[in-house]
Amino acid sequence: MAKRSLSLLAAAVFLISGCASGGGDDGKDRAAGDAPEGFPVTLTNCGVKTTYERPPERAVTLNQHVTEILLALGLEKSMVGTAYLDDEILPEYAEAYRGIEVISDEYPSFENILAAEPDFAYAGFSSAFDEKEGRGREALAKAGVNSYVNVEECPPGPMSMELIETELRTLGKVFGVPDRADREIEKVRTALKDVEEKLGDTEPVEVFVYDSGDKTAFTAGGAGIGNEMIEQAGGQNVFADLDKQFGDVSFEQVAERAPEAIVIYDYGDTSVAQKKKFLLANPALKDVPAIRNERFAVLPLSSTVLGVRVPAGVDGLARQLHPARFR
Repeated sequence: MAKRSLSLLAAAVFLISGCASGGGDDGKDRAAGDAPEGFPVTLTNCGVKTTYERPPERAVTLNQHVTEILLALGLEKSMVGTAYLDDEILPEYAEAYRGIEVISDEYPSFENILAAEPDFAYAGFSSAFDEKEGRGREALAKAGVNSYVNVEECPPGPMSMELIETELRTLGKVFGVPDRADREIEKVRTALKDVEEKLGDTEPVEVFVYDSGDKTAFTAGGAGIGNEMIEQAGGQNVFADLDKQFGDVSFEQVAERAPEAIVIYDYGDTSVAQKKKFLLANPALKDVPAIRNERFAVLPLSSTVLGVRVPAGVDGLARQLHPARFR
């Protein structure tokens, strides 16, 4: 989890100029050197203002969920490098992904980024553009590389599922493929609506998210998309009042809030089984309903950040919290 930024950046305000809505896309490749209608496009992202005179042609992606966003938009031919997977790429994007160079297993150095000769760098977490590591957004701009950070890191307002649409729509405009973005947005809406209809008026389950930690618990707060996923799945995050994406709480605080279920984030070298064993043996939690009833749900980490996996993540969590509604 060290790779994540745990503090939100300044609010992002999207300023789209020109006739961006006119950049229709019939699914065919653009002719080389032929910029689509709707450019230039200007936007401010996490305080950085950028004008795109034409769509990026050599993009690098620095976290899995943003890699999958570009693949979902059919932009693999505009990608020259990827980095930092948490899980296997979704099967529907696997073939396209195999054609893109992996420039680093984790975050690449500034020099490795430049070696791919990109014109656009897209990060899922602001830590990807760590100035102390020499790959800050200003340094990239000076090298001729535009940069963009997933909107979850600097939401333009309260965190909501609508930010998935914002992210898809914005990237669709930047790359001149708004029609593809609209199609993906419709898929998101349909999937979330299906879960909503199945849950109906189900009473929410009080849940605690366990990401990691042994002295304290690293959990999901109320400022990230994970909190919204829990609500959409028929749950209530007992630490929704924690005003950040992630944070540390004591196990005594967990016990005081008495969650009915525990959602385990699955990633890294510590298995779900090991996390369950630790929680069940933790003396501070022995009277917690979720522990007494051994009621756990599991979500892959890659489903808990703002990307195309979110709808499936909501569906999967809802099925675990309310199985009777999905029979």
